[in-house]
Amino acid sequence: MLQQNKGQLNTKNTAYLLLGSNEGDREQWISTAIKYIEKEVGHVTRQSAFYQTAAWGIEEQPDFLNMAIAIETELTPIELLDNILAIEQQLGRERTLKWGQRTIDIDILFYNDIILETERLTVPHPYIHKRNFALVPLEEIAPNLLHPILNKDITQLLDNCTDKLQVTKLK
Repeated sequence: MLQQNKGQLNTKNTAYLLLGSNEGDREQWISTAIKYIEKEVGHVTRQSAFYQTAAWGIEEQPDFLNMAIAIETELTPIELLDNILAIEQQLGRERTLKWGQRTIDIDILFYNDIILETERLTVPHPYIHKRNFALVPLEEIAPNLLHPILNKDITQLLDNCTDKLQVTKLK
């Protein structure tokens, strides 16, 4: 199911992604992922600082480093997903345990203002309003971005979020 609000699928689409890592040199994994995104997916137009957060879901693992980015892409949402999954695989991501430890994780948070629900992809990300580690870096780069289902901007979602995990800005 795809609902388009005001926006269309254009040649220049804006997507917001969350990058995270909690294995090895976390900052290097995220920086390398951004280079792959620039090369294979689209132009990075904004990026947040790095933020450190305790693991969400399965808490007995190393802290995550997270960053939100905005990109301009000509890819459709599913093409974007396929490219992101390929980048994760190139960077050693192994999908063995849901919410488990990983070299890199790249989530599509928003794509234009569309609402998409398929077996493979849901946009906006279905948990974004429940996760400080996604909302805090996203608020840095897009505080007024409107969630097309909840009809609240990122600042409002963050103000209403009940997630108690502390998110610490690093640089």
